[in-house]
Amino acid sequence: MTTIVASHASLKGWGSGLAGVLIFSGSLPATRLALQDFPPLFLTSARAVIAAILGAGLLLVLRQRRPEPAQLVSLAVVALGVVVGFPLLTALALQSITSAQSIVFIGLLPLVTALFGVVRAGERPKPAFWLCAGFGAVLVAGFAGFSASAMPLRGAGFMLAAITVCGLGYAEGARLSRALGGWQVISWALLLSLPCMLPVAFITLPASLTAISAAGWAGLAYVSLFSMMLGFVFWYRGLALGGIAAVGQLQLLQPFFGFVLAAALLHEQVSGAMLFTALFVVASVAGAKKFA
Repeated sequence: MTTIVASHASLKGWGSGLAGVLIFSGSLPATRLALQDFPPLFLTSARAVIAAILGAGLLLVLRQRRPEPAQLVSLAVVALGVVVGFPLLTALALQSITSAQSIVFIGLLPLVTALFGVVRAGERPKPAFWLCAGFGAVLVAGFAGFSASAMPLRGAGFMLAAITVCGLGYAEGARLSRALGGWQVISWALLLSLPCMLPVAFITLPASLTAISAAGWAGLAYVSLFSMMLGFVFWYRGLALGGIAAVGQLQLLQPFFGFVLAAALLHEQVSGAMLFTALFVVASVAGAKKFA
């Protein structure tokens, strides 16, 4: 009976995690759209402020208990990783590289998340898991090197830093969500960052909002409501139920979902090699799920 319950929870975790990945897949293309009208610092702070207001409303209406003092450090790690670090670093990267070039780095995120899951949450995946996870990461990295044109070192550096802080934020948030709940974790992390993000948003506010294009507003709306809030509701729930290392491998699919969206929104080319590689990535995800 216990095994059946655990299996059901794992399945729900993978389903919730997949929903989160689908939502996050639009983050970098939407950021690229928003950067056409907004500077990186304003975009980073504004999305955090908007999402924090939404999170505060949910916490108030649903009467959620406050985090314990000991949990504030973990919430600060989540805030630095996924509220401030990843959005700002990716926005800076997208000033010098394309959306397609930035998306390929996401393939390294599952491995980084799994590593932080071991360090921060004490998970111990089987050796075969690391083989599947490493295979998936190599596939994505190889695809990037084979299909993407040379990219500026500055942009690549920002993306590598973004992946590192994001993996830490994912693992820490998943660990904390077992006690607080998924959407509660991101809501409290957003509120914790609000005293810093609100002044930055006002200071970096564009001189004229009437000149902002519809695409710019749409990009800001997406990264604020979906990337910064709704995606985490599903993602942290999935990581908590199915395991950080295991469900984290679903991020291997994110580059390919992102490429499709980049092609649709930004008219970037989607190659046949991408779709072919995606099949092998799916196989590595299935293997990681089996051995986690």
